Amino acid sequence: MIHSRRVRSTPRERTGSTDRGIVSKAEWRQRRVRWSMRLLHGATLIFLLVVGLGPLLWMMKASITPTQDTLRNPMALWPNGFDLGQLATAWSRTHIDRYLWNTVVIAFGSWAVQLLVATTGGYALSVLRPRFSGLLTGLVIATLFVPPIVLLVPLYLTIVDVPFLHLRMIDSYWAIWLPAGASAVNVVLVKRFFDNLPREIFEAARVDGAGPFRLFRSIVLPMSKPILGVVSVFAVIATWKDYLWPFLVLRNPNLQPLSVRLPTLAPTTDLGVFIAALTISSVIPIVLFLIFQRLFLSGEGLSGAVKG
Repeated sequence: MIHSRRVRSTPRERTGSTDRGIVSKAEWRQRRVRWSMRLLHGATLIFLLVVGLGPLLWMMKASITPTQDTLRNPMALWPNGFDLGQLATAWSRTHIDRYLWNTVVIAFGSWAVQLLVATTGGYALSVLRPRFSGLLTGLVIATLFVPPIVLLVPLYLTIVDVPFLHLRMIDSYWAIWLPAGASAVNVVLVKRFFDNLPREIFEAARVDGAGPFRLFRSIVLPMSKPILGVVSVFAVIATWKDYLWPFLVLRNPNLQPLSVRLPTLAPTTDLGVFIAALTISSVIPIVLFLIFQRLFLSGEGLSGAVKG
């Protein structure tokens, strides 16, 4: 009789991967090499977690730690208890509530303008496809090679005196909202996603009498929720952390966002209260990422944008 012996397959063999790496399949079958690689992977993951989340976790810890404890022993875990009053003080006395509202208004307006420009621009270049759509796409991509700092002075002069209209947009949120819409990255991402949508649905809708606006509103947008979520997160986070442009065009402190006001408040604010204010300002971007993390981790939003 011939007895067959069952050989335990490794994770790489079960997945049927043919990718070549530093460790070959023969070496991976050795227990010593396999455990060494797993330990290395685990140590690398822990290191990345400490480097990536360490500063954020320390900031949250320091926001509810008395200032004296933070100064004496920054790494200690609440040697003399909590101080939740620092969050309330940051919210009320430093007017974080006002600056947070300004930031939300700026981020919402920038998000709306960027989403409008990206979807309509991507729709025109990908679905409508005018005669010179290839040339227009090339011009849009060419703007990506221009450093943003080069455009800072011309853009500021435009905001100070808008051509033909002769409007002055200083201390106006439109000075941030309108330039934010000129994002070639968003237009290219949305266009590439639209390129991979099934054309048969568009042709069927046109046969049923759907015009360009109805096709855009009823067919294209409902099918584009993943890329719209990704563009939304990019738009909000980019606006939330922007400092230089709001600092230039919003001179009234009552209109400035958190990114501009917090550095100004730092010299005259208690350290614990200032860290509490930083924690409050970081909550919304973190919540947004947690809500839309599935789009990033699974690649649903960018899968159509990088094909072709």
